[in-house]
Amino acid sequence: MNRERAIAIIENTNYTNFNEMAMEVFSYQTEKVLPYQLFQKLIGFAAHGSILPEWIPFLPISLFKSHDIIAQGLVPEISYFSSSTSGKGPSEHKVADNSLYQLSYRKCFELFYGNPEDWCILCLLPGYMEREGSSLIAMAQDLVTQSKDPDSGFFLDQHETLQQLLLKKIESKKKTLLLGVSFGLLDFAEKFTLPSSDLVVMETGGMKGRKKEMVRSELHAILTEALGVEKIHSEYGMTELLSQAYSKGDGRFECPPWMRVFVRDQGDPFSKNLVAKRGRLCVIDLANIYSCSFIETEDLGIVYPDGSFEVLGRLDFSDMRGCNVMVSR
Repeated sequence: MNRERAIAIIENTNYTNFNEMAMEVFSYQTEKVLPYQLFQKLIGFAAHGSILPEWIPFLPISLFKSHDIIAQGLVPEISYFSSSTSGKGPSEHKVADNSLYQLSYRKCFELFYGNPEDWCILCLLPGYMEREGSSLIAMAQDLVTQSKDPDSGFFLDQHETLQQLLLKKIESKKKTLLLGVSFGLLDFAEKFTLPSSDLVVMETGGMKGRKKEMVRSELHAILTEALGVEKIHSEYGMTELLSQAYSKGDGRFECPPWMRVFVRDQGDPFSKNLVAKRGRLCVIDLANIYSCSFIETEDLGIVYPDGSFEVLGRLDFSDMRGCNVMVSR
């Protein structure tokens, strides 16, 4: 699949033609992404006639730790690595065309929040900033660059400076986004409080081993009280995906048109799609054109009839049928 077609899929996919676009990407990846092709053979999957995207087999996300998930004949332009907090080693996402990642997150941000030029973007991302190969840092750096506000930037342990900037932006009523990893936002909220405002506070990810894990409602209650906002926004993304889903409050995420989330029974990854029931989250991300767009995550969640979803936590096991066979190869 050439670059022009890959761009067209991201730019032109909508809620009515999603199935058609997904099947085009599935056919391409079945032919060109050899680990995905092998996975289908090992589980005995063979497409016969017309099928729906939710019937497509989802590749276990753990295989990004043990296999090169990239289309045959392509050379990665860049590799992104997970933080590996599980102790099982990092995932590596070999990205053949990084401009597709840029197109995806820029277009997604604009869909949910408008032009980044209009925002002051302040990033509190310790942990991610201390290592190379973070797709989150790459996205945040680019959004900061696109912002026209001279105060946009990164703050590692500069909490006092960050507080003063936030107070300045609140007073001027400048559209401001505070993007932070959960433990970083908690550290800040333990030291400072802010007046009520229209500040957008967005958490992205868990404690990464830095603090005790807590349920989202508890985390958001602490942050809303300390930071003077009514809702805490959230970003759902991962190294193995080139797109993000966003929540503007209450932990209910929505996807861009080229991304869709399904739920499978957590004990049977080949079960039918579940609606409004707990299970394992599976993601179709058509921006992953040159790796694999059909990913079975290790997250537990619920997908609602309107396509929005909640993340309820992490699964505590991953020995699923079809996965172990390939990990051992």
